[in-house]
Amino acid sequence: MELCFATNNQHKLDEVAGQLGNSFALKTLRDIGCTDELPETTGTIAGNSRQKAEYVWTHFGVSCFADDSGLEVDALNGEPGVDSAHYSGSRDAEKNIEKLLTKLADNGNRKARFITVFTLILQGVEHQFEGVIEGQILTEPRGEGGFGYDPVFLPDGHDRTFAEMRIEEKNGMSHRSRALAQMIAYLEKQKGK
Repeated sequence: MELCFATNNQHKLDEVAGQLGNSFALKTLRDIGCTDELPETTGTIAGNSRQKAEYVWTHFGVSCFADDSGLEVDALNGEPGVDSAHYSGSRDAEKNIEKLLTKLADNGNRKARFITVFTLILQGVEHQFEGVIEGQILTEPRGEGGFGYDPVFLPDGHDRTFAEMRIEEKNGMSHRSRALAQMIAYLEKQKGK
Protein backbone atom coordinates (compact mmCIF):
# COMPACT_ATOMS: atom_id res chain seq x y z
CA MET A 1 0.00 0.00 0.00
CA GLU A 2 1.40 3.40 -0.99
CA LEU A 3 0.93 6.36 1.32
CA CYS A 4 2.31 9.87 1.26
CA PHE A 5 3.42 11.40 4.57
CA ALA A 6 2.54 15.07 4.19
CA THR A 7 5.57 16.60 5.86
CA ASN A 8 8.89 18.17 4.93
CA ASN A 9 10.30 17.51 8.43
CA GLN A 10 13.10 14.95 8.05
CA HIS A 11 13.04 14.09 11.78
CA LYS A 12 9.37 13.13 11.53
CA LEU A 13 9.96 11.18 8.31
CA ASP A 14 12.72 9.17 9.97
CA GLU A 15 10.62 8.44 13.08
CA VAL A 16 7.58 7.35 11.08
CA ALA A 17 9.52 5.32 8.50
CA GLY A 18 11.12 3.39 11.34
CA GLN A 19 7.74 2.40 12.74
CA LEU A 20 5.97 1.71 9.44
CA GLY A 21 8.59 -0.82 8.41
CA ASN A 22 8.18 -2.55 5.06
CA SER A 23 4.42 -3.01 5.22
CA PHE A 24 3.81 0.26 3.39
CA ALA A 25 5.54 2.16 0.61
CA LEU A 26 6.11 5.57 2.18
CA LYS A 27 6.16 8.47 -0.25
CA THR A 28 7.34 11.97 0.56
CA LEU A 29 5.84 15.22 -0.66
CA ARG A 30 8.78 15.49 -3.06
CA ASP A 31 7.98 12.00 -4.41
CA ILE A 32 4.48 13.10 -5.44
CA GLY A 33 5.68 16.43 -6.88
CA CYS A 34 4.40 18.62 -4.06
CA THR A 35 6.70 21.56 -3.36
CA ASP A 36 3.96 23.69 -1.79
CA GLU A 37 4.07 24.93 1.79
CA LEU A 38 1.17 23.08 3.39
CA PRO A 39 -1.39 25.26 5.18
CA GLU A 40 -1.61 25.25 8.99
CA THR A 41 -4.09 27.99 9.78
CA THR A 42 -6.91 26.42 11.81
CA GLY A 43 -5.68 27.29 15.31
CA THR A 44 -5.88 23.69 16.60
CA ILE A 45 -3.57 20.68 16.42
CA ALA A 46 -6.31 18.39 15.06
CA GLY A 47 -7.45 21.05 12.60
CA ASN A 48 -3.96 21.67 11.22
CA SER A 49 -3.38 17.93 10.82
CA ARG A 50 -6.64 17.62 8.87
CA GLN A 51 -5.91 20.72 6.78
CA LYS A 52 -2.54 19.39 5.59
CA ALA A 53 -3.89 15.94 4.68
CA GLU A 54 -6.89 17.43 2.88
CA TYR A 55 -4.60 19.73 0.90
CA VAL A 56 -2.54 16.78 -0.40
CA TRP A 57 -5.64 14.69 -1.17
CA THR A 58 -7.42 17.56 -2.93
CA HIS A 59 -4.46 18.77 -4.99
CA PHE A 60 -2.64 15.49 -5.71
CA GLY A 61 -5.28 12.75 -5.30
CA VAL A 62 -2.91 10.61 -3.26
CA SER A 63 -3.85 8.61 -0.16
CA CYS A 64 -1.90 10.31 2.57
CA PHE A 65 -1.50 11.16 6.20
CA ALA A 66 -0.38 14.28 8.00
CA ASP A 67 0.34 15.06 11.58
CA ASP A 68 0.46 18.06 13.80
CA SER A 69 1.96 18.08 17.24
CA GLY A 70 2.28 20.46 20.10
CA LEU A 71 3.52 20.86 23.62
CA GLU A 72 0.88 21.97 26.12
CA VAL A 73 2.07 23.38 29.45
CA ASP A 74 -0.53 23.59 32.23
CA ALA A 75 0.93 26.70 33.91
CA LEU A 76 0.83 28.55 30.57
CA ASN A 77 -2.81 27.68 29.84
CA GLY A 78 -1.81 25.19 27.15
CA GLU A 79 0.92 27.26 25.49
CA PRO A 80 2.77 26.86 23.23
CA GLY A 81 0.21 24.36 21.86
CA VAL A 82 -0.54 24.78 18.18
CA ASP A 83 2.21 27.43 18.01
CA SER A 84 4.92 25.08 19.35
CA ALA A 85 7.06 25.05 16.19
CA HIS A 86 7.33 28.84 16.03
CA TYR A 87 6.68 29.88 19.63
CA SER A 88 9.51 32.41 19.67
CA GLY A 89 8.46 33.88 16.32
CA SER A 90 10.86 31.61 14.44
CA ARG A 91 11.34 27.88 13.90
CA ASP A 92 14.54 27.94 15.97
CA ALA A 93 14.21 25.20 18.61
CA GLU A 94 16.73 26.81 20.97
CA LYS A 95 14.86 30.12 20.89
CA ASN A 96 11.53 28.33 21.42
CA ILE A 97 12.95 26.50 24.45
CA GLU A 98 14.45 29.73 25.79
CA LYS A 99 11.07 31.50 25.60
CA LEU A 100 9.34 28.56 27.28
CA LEU A 101 11.85 28.40 30.15
CA THR A 102 11.71 32.18 30.62
CA LYS A 103 7.91 32.11 30.88
CA LEU A 104 8.09 29.24 33.38
CA ALA A 105 11.05 30.64 35.35
CA ASP A 106 9.33 31.22 38.70
CA ASN A 107 6.59 28.65 38.30
CA GLY A 108 6.60 25.45 40.34
CA ASN A 109 3.97 23.78 38.15
CA ARG A 110 5.98 22.17 35.35
CA LYS A 111 3.28 19.70 34.22
CA ALA A 112 3.06 19.35 30.43
CA ARG A 113 2.14 16.98 27.67
CA PHE A 114 3.03 16.37 24.05
CA ILE A 115 0.07 15.74 21.74
CA THR A 116 0.10 14.43 18.17
CA VAL A 117 -2.88 14.02 15.87
CA PHE A 118 -2.50 12.04 12.65
CA THR A 119 -5.10 12.54 9.93
CA LEU A 120 -5.26 9.70 7.40
CA ILE A 121 -7.10 10.09 4.12
CA LEU A 122 -7.39 6.70 2.48
CA GLN A 123 -9.13 6.77 -0.91
CA GLY A 124 -10.95 9.94 0.18
CA VAL A 125 -12.10 8.62 3.59
CA GLU A 126 -10.72 10.49 6.60
CA HIS A 127 -9.76 9.18 10.04
CA GLN A 128 -7.93 10.82 12.96
CA PHE A 129 -5.69 9.24 15.61
CA GLU A 130 -4.41 11.02 18.74
CA GLY A 131 -1.42 10.22 20.93
CA VAL A 132 -0.52 11.91 24.23
CA ILE A 133 2.39 11.59 26.64
CA GLU A 134 2.44 13.34 30.00
CA GLY A 135 5.57 14.77 31.59
CA GLN A 136 7.34 17.73 33.15
CA ILE A 137 9.33 20.67 31.80
CA LEU A 138 12.85 20.82 33.25
CA THR A 139 14.55 24.08 34.23
CA GLU A 140 17.33 23.56 31.68
CA PRO A 141 17.93 21.43 28.57
CA ARG A 142 19.53 17.98 28.84
CA GLY A 143 20.69 15.70 26.04
CA GLU A 144 21.91 15.94 22.47
CA GLY A 145 19.32 13.87 20.60
CA GLY A 146 15.76 14.45 19.55
CA PHE A 147 14.43 17.74 18.25
CA GLY A 148 12.13 20.57 19.24
CA TYR A 149 11.39 20.60 22.97
CA ASP A 150 12.87 17.12 23.58
CA PRO A 151 15.79 18.46 25.71
CA VAL A 152 13.43 19.96 28.33
CA PHE A 153 10.66 17.32 28.31
CA LEU A 154 10.92 14.61 30.97
CA PRO A 155 8.26 11.93 30.42
CA ASP A 156 6.44 10.79 33.57
CA GLY A 157 8.06 7.72 35.11
CA HIS A 158 11.46 8.34 33.48
CA ASP A 159 14.70 10.00 34.58
CA ARG A 160 15.91 11.00 31.11
CA THR A 161 14.56 13.56 28.66
CA PHE A 162 13.51 12.59 25.14
CA ALA A 163 16.81 14.18 23.98
CA GLU A 164 18.79 11.80 26.25
CA MET A 165 17.07 8.69 24.90
CA ARG A 166 18.01 6.63 21.86
CA ILE A 167 15.56 7.20 19.01
CA GLU A 168 14.22 3.63 19.34
CA GLU A 169 13.51 4.21 23.02
CA LYS A 170 11.75 7.52 22.41
CA ASN A 171 9.76 6.00 19.53
CA GLY A 172 8.57 3.27 21.85
CA MET A 173 6.68 5.75 24.02
CA SER A 174 6.30 9.13 22.32
CA HIS A 175 3.04 10.90 21.53
CA ARG A 176 3.76 10.52 17.82
CA SER A 177 4.44 6.79 18.15
CA ARG A 178 1.22 6.29 20.13
CA ALA A 179 -0.88 8.03 17.47
CA LEU A 180 1.02 6.26 14.71
CA ALA A 181 0.49 2.84 16.32
CA GLN A 182 -3.27 3.43 16.23
CA MET A 183 -3.07 4.46 12.58
CA ILE A 184 -0.93 1.44 11.64
CA ALA A 185 -3.36 -0.92 13.39
CA TYR A 186 -6.20 0.63 11.37
CA LEU A 187 -4.22 0.32 8.11
CA GLU A 188 -3.36 -3.32 8.80
CA LYS A 189 -7.09 -4.08 9.15
CA GLN A 190 -7.76 -2.34 5.83
CA LYS A 191 -5.10 -4.42 4.07
CA GLY A 192 -6.91 -7.57 5.11
CA LYS A 193 -10.19 -6.45 3.54
